Amino acid sequence: MRTARDLSRLALLVALGILLPLFFHLTNIPGKVFLPMHLPVLLAGFLLGPVAGLVVGLVSPLVNFVLSGMPPLSPPILPVMVIELSVYGLVAGAGVRARRVEHLFLVLALAMLAGRLAMGLAIWLVGPAFGWPFQPYPYVAGAVVTGLPGIVIQFVVIPPIVRAIRRLWGL
Repeated sequence: MRTARDLSRLALLVALGILLPLFFHLTNIPGKVFLPMHLPVLLAGFLLGPVAGLVVGLVSPLVNFVLSGMPPLSPPILPVMVIELSVYGLVAGAGVRARRVEHLFLVLALAMLAGRLAMGLAIWLVGPAFGWPFQPYPYVAGAVVTGLPGIVIQFVVIPPIVRAIRRLWGL
């Protein structure tokens, strides 16, 4: 974060990471299908860098849990989402810094893959200590299959939104 402007933009993306899932919960649109919390996290990484992406990925699910009880703590969706989303934002930000804007689709795919791998690792490494009844591969595979509409939406909307906001913000 270099400026107050960057901090304001970060706060805007955190707010979006709270309001968008809240809208989905209030309207009974299944969040696990459309993945509304993923959008602001990925945008934060792409627009503000890896630290901002990590912060939005960490803060958004925690604040959502405090305000709405979602994602639930038991079964342990909240801790797994915190890890997954933090890695999404971190990798998206690092990937854009390393590869530039022309490679948004590649960086988006890598961020999604890294986030899902982190999810699986969390379940594999930490799950037994907490008695989580999940196996990493079926859990991650199920999350990918269930979230396919959201994944498609991310590939369709994130690159043009990133390009438009970059022009608007002068990035």
